[in-house]
Order: sequence, then C-alpha cells, then structure tokens
Amino acid sequence: MTKADLVTKMAETAGLTKLQAEKALSAFTGTVETALKAGDKVTLVGFGTFSAATRAARTGRNPQTGEEIQITAKTNGKFTPGSALKDIGPKEPPKPVAKAPAKKAAAPAKAKTKK
Repeated sequence: MTKADLVTKMAETAGLTKLQAEKALSAFTGTVETALKAGDKVTLVGFGTFSAATRAARTGRNPQTGEEIQITAKTNGKFTPGSALKDIGPKEPPKPVAKAPAKKAAAPAKAKTKK
C-alpha cells in the first residue's frame, strides 16, 4: 500500500476529504518524528510503540576490498507491534496436509523366456 492508497483509505473510512486525510497523516508522522528525535516513545495501546534505537559504533569490513572500516554510532526509529498486530494471520486453524499414498514396492521382474 502506497501513501496515496493509505490517504484514500483513511479518507473513506473517516469520512474526510483526501486533503484532510493527507494533512492528518502528515501531522501524525511529523509528531512521531519530533517525539523520537526528542528521545520520547510514542505508544498506541494495542497497536504498537514507536521508539528510538541506538546502535553502537563498530568495526566493519568493505566487502570488495576486505579493508576494515569504522562504522559510526547511529540512532534509528523502531516500531514494536502491539497485541493487535502480533498475530495478524488467518483466524481459522491451518488445514492438515493430506499425505501422499505410500508407494508400492515394485513387483519382481519376470524372467524372459525364449519361445
């Protein structure tokens, strides 16, 4: 689903115009980004939590030359799904797979006789 598809679906579901839905989505993403940059978490109960995750500096390797390089520390956004998104698969239990019939042992070959 693209951003345009999401805006269209939001507009239909909430009874908004596409422009209003676009503004709402932009406000949401901007607010989450600002909160993460400030070091805060954004928790939507049942949906999930947006947080900032920091990776330490480390030594890496250039795959073309094999030369060691220093990779700087980095902070990225992270999303942890809540209970509503933990298991979004089908609600019905999986159907058992039918086993293929067992192969019969080959009958011994008959000896050829000359007539």
